[in-house]
Amino acid sequence: MLLYYTTDRTQFPGDDNARLRALLAKITEATLCGVDLIQLRDKDLSTRELEGLARTALDIVRENSRPGTENRELTTRLLINSRTDIALACGADGVHLRSDDISPSEVQRIWAQVRYSARAIVSVSCHSAGDVADAASELADFAVFAPVFEKKDISKAGPAGLNGLREACRQKIPVLALGGITLKNARACLEAGAAGIAGIRLFQENDIAEVVLRLKG
Repeated sequence: MLLYYTTDRTQFPGDDNARLRALLAKITEATLCGVDLIQLRDKDLSTRELEGLARTALDIVRENSRPGTENRELTTRLLINSRTDIALACGADGVHLRSDDISPSEVQRIWAQVRYSARAIVSVSCHSAGDVADAASELADFAVFAPVFEKKDISKAGPAGLNGLREACRQKIPVLALGGITLKNARACLEAGAAGIAGIRLFQENDIAEVVLRLKG
């Protein structure tokens, strides 16, 4: 089961500096607790600010995933939301694409030109089974399917519910459930076929060690 933390520093209290410190602390916590994927989604930042944050976040992930740390047998991967250029510039592991973004195959073409033999990890936002099928056909690694229960910033997409998630999971690609996922309803998502759980508040508003223990345990 994959655990996927999507960042949003604006949800933390305080001024910009306090929010940034809180975000970096959460990234550290998530890495030490073995969260599989972290998507840096702070898209309100300028290109320069986002690249700087990405480099700092990547340093944290690499430092806390190496041998000799609590997470020495686990590996956390850092993805950058939408910005393939920033992901390449800072050395991230891949990108997360919007449903209307460039295709995963185009990302891999760009990635191969810069990294040569390396391959990007690519996830795609999907809101229907058709979206998931399209992502699979373009060779995405997995789909982040939302909203399952609810998500405030997707105004045009009503909750798909477990039936919608179940249909999405029939496609030929791993699907992660997103949108109103809690410790109470996560198991139902897994039983519907989800390969993992994605979230912002699930990780940012809770003790991540407890989240990982209860979901993976």
